[in-house]
Amino acid sequence: MPLRRSSTLFLPELPLRQHSARGAGVSLSAGSTPRRHRVLHRHFRQERSMTRISLPRRRLILAATAAAIGLPSLAALLHSPTRQFRIGHQKGYLSLLRSRGTLEQRLAPLGVSVKWTEFPAGPVQLEALNIGAIDFGDVGEVPPIFALAAGAPLAYVAATQPRPQAEAVLLPKHSPITRVAELKGQKIALNKGSNVHYFIVKLFQKHGLAYSDLNLVYLAAADARAAFENGAVDAWVIWDPLMAAAEKALGARVLVDATGVVDNRAYYFSSRDYAANNADILAIAVEEIGKVDQWGAANRKALAAELSALWGLPLPVAEHSESRTVYGTGPITAAILAEQQQIADTFFALKLIPNRIDLHAAAVAAIA
Repeated sequence: MPLRRSSTLFLPELPLRQHSARGAGVSLSAGSTPRRHRVLHRHFRQERSMTRISLPRRRLILAATAAAIGLPSLAALLHSPTRQFRIGHQKGYLSLLRSRGTLEQRLAPLGVSVKWTEFPAGPVQLEALNIGAIDFGDVGEVPPIFALAAGAPLAYVAATQPRPQAEAVLLPKHSPITRVAELKGQKIALNKGSNVHYFIVKLFQKHGLAYSDLNLVYLAAADARAAFENGAVDAWVIWDPLMAAAEKALGARVLVDATGVVDNRAYYFSSRDYAANNADILAIAVEEIGKVDQWGAANRKALAAELSALWGLPLPVAEHSESRTVYGTGPITAAILAEQQQIADTFFALKLIPNRIDLHAAAVAAIA
């Protein structure tokens, strides 16, 4: 139903209906009598006088009118959301933001409704973005490269501080390997196209080894842990909290983490269209994520307790994982885009993606 703006409210424009002779309405038929015209004039004078009625009384009249003709409630008419913000998240910091409800509180005055959908992994979120099912999500540093290579309309919104200690090459407790060079030709389990895939490539390069020296076994995290535990692979490249869980439960030891090799940031993303039209929503979301970061940095034990329950892992595992997490979320800069460009160029050179990518096309706005 169309809405006509009054001086302070949107008033529903009610259609004039033709009623039976017993009805209280007015007819616009050609045979209307002068008396009926007088009724019409009186009707419109009353309608115009609505602008002079006090606001509380006007709301009561509008509410009664809406109820009589089957419209939504007055509150719904006045406050119904005009925009949506659909967030994809994994079990992590966005989940903590969801549990607090602060994002919804910030966005409600803007008429924005928030919808949350949980995903098992970052690449699945990116596929949801590609088909238009979500507007925002979080992911590691490598999956966006594969998504962009596949034509996804991804835009980088924000990035965390580097977290190189949160991923590493794990060895079984009794492994004789003590140096990276000894990994040459050994079976190394990892998730293909993940942040640790890039890490192992750069680690080998740093130690003078070629990509052809890698004997990679591509496995999902759960399968990789089983293979690692059963001795089917010689090493496992993995991230927290799965890394911390393997250390605590299996006695796995860290051969080397990503310090001095790669940055291992997490990223928050949107679609280019959504980012272009909803910069205010995204700015508020990043602010609220930053508040969770600040709280976590100041309350590590409480944060670990929340994450322990969220992940379904023992508290000591969550505490160990969080002990090496660096907090902080900020805007995308030219330097950060250069990091992503290097990942894209590396994977293109290794023929792991089919085409070159210009990462500047995925920046949401002018960058620092």
